[in-house]
Amino acid sequence: MTSAWDTLPRPTVIAHRGASHYAPENTLAAFRLAVAQHADAIELDAKLTRDGRIVVMHDSTVDRTTNGHGAVRKMTWRDLQKLSAGGEPNDPETAVPLLADVLQAVSDDLMVNIELTNYASPTDALPDKVADLITELGVQHRVWISSFNPLTLWRFARRMPDVPVGFLIDERYPWLYRLVGRFVRHEAVEPALSLVHAQDVARWHQQGKRVLVYTVNQAEDMRRLFQWGVDGIYTDDPPLAEQVRASFIAAQTAEKG
Repeated sequence: MTSAWDTLPRPTVIAHRGASHYAPENTLAAFRLAVAQHADAIELDAKLTRDGRIVVMHDSTVDRTTNGHGAVRKMTWRDLQKLSAGGEPNDPETAVPLLADVLQAVSDDLMVNIELTNYASPTDALPDKVADLITELGVQHRVWISSFNPLTLWRFARRMPDVPVGFLIDERYPWLYRLVGRFVRHEAVEPALSLVHAQDVARWHQQGKRVLVYTVNQAEDMRRLFQWGVDGIYTDDPPLAEQVRASFIAAQTAEKG
């Protein structure tokens, strides 16, 4: 089966935590809106609850994005079900979702980038549980995995050699990729916007890597990155990125014509 990774348009518009400029991040509402806005892919964040369920949540705590308080890894799935990330109480569209529910809701429409965010518990079972879920749902051809944690990436890549992997580069620790990147199989380099220059894009391309940049929300940054030849951007504003991309492609076509 052909992987959607091989057929993604370039530059790719990836909805960061869903269409998070328009809907609460990492909710079904944000992911469904990204589909409606014709993003090419969605990005989401996965971590484990205390009872081993895989939920979609970026932060180590629920404090910023929900009406609750506490560390995700110390809460059960039942605890999280009581919380709202926006919208009306008890609305499943703005509740904290399970990864399985998101994949079943949108993976037929968009490719999904799963960031493994076990940064507070870097040796937990998240890579294995996500690999098991991908296999169970049969979505190997519609996902790719990212993380800042090289151990997590290495563990996942060993389990699922056919699923693409992206190595996220933190602007606070750019040396980590230079130190260990060569030891971890990865198809994409995913740097912070502040770390990217034209020569970096060219170098990573020479190494056979895709370059996917996060988080890009200003039109001028999008245009510059497209001119440098990046393969995709993570953005909170997919419609803006699609508009900038269309103008960029039209200008390129006019120059060639």
